[in-house]
Parts: sequence; structure tokens; C-alpha cells
Amino acid sequence: MSRILGVDYGERRIGLALSDPLGIIAKPLKVIDRKKTIDYLSAIIETAKEKDVNKIVVGMPFTLKGGHSKQTNIVTEFITQLFNRGKIEIIPVDERLSSVSAEMSLREQGIKTGHEKGRVDETAAAIILQEYLDSQS
Repeated sequence: MSRILGVDYGERRIGLALSDPLGIIAKPLKVIDRKKTIDYLSAIIETAKEKDVNKIVVGMPFTLKGGHSKQTNIVTEFITQLFNRGKIEIIPVDERLSSVSAEMSLREQGIKTGHEKGRVDETAAAIILQEYLDSQS
């Protein structure tokens, strides 16, 4: 069985999460720091290959009213580039408030989020992926 990769795209960091083989549970995987990893598209595709991923879910940053913003357009371009490089199915998913939920979740676990931005990003990716997985059952 293949897994699904969740992506929380950001200008500095890209959070990744991975489903279990049955597609039931999402777990934070890692963060790609775009300042340290210039070819982040290849890094995502390589991770997908290593983890036997057959689908990628990418969080789309719509406005609170459901409209498009500058960031929505940036993520749309990222999805296009990722698909062109990896030829893997990509599903955009509404990510509104996922980072807020991630910060709250981490704080509830006693993890300070001020210096742990990467943890917030990978947890946001897991929340985005989990919402997708839940919608499929």
C-alpha cells in the first residue's frame, strides 16, 4: 500500500507529513528549510519516492472568506512545478487556520513554539493531511 504526503508550503520552510500505509493516520515527518535546500522540489520528490508515496496533498492558503490571495497564487505555482517535476498526483486542500491549530496543539503538549517554527510547519502539514484522510473515509 502506498502512503500520502502532506505539504505545508511556506516561503522559508516547507512542512511535510506522512500517512500510514492504510491512509488513516497522519504524522509529522520533517521540515525542508528553503534557505538550506535550494532545490526543495527535488527534495520533496525524493522524499515521496523513499516513502512510497502515490499522492501529495498540498495546503492551499485561501483567505478566510474562501478567496484567493497572493500566497494562494504562489502555492498554485508551486503545485504546478512540483507536478511537472514529479508526475505524481497532487491534491490541493483548504489549509485555513492549520498553522494556528498546529501552534495550539503543540502548546497543549507543552512545546514552546517561538523557537520551534519547524515543528509548527510539520504539524500543520499533518493537520492538513489528516483533514484530507478524514474526508476520504
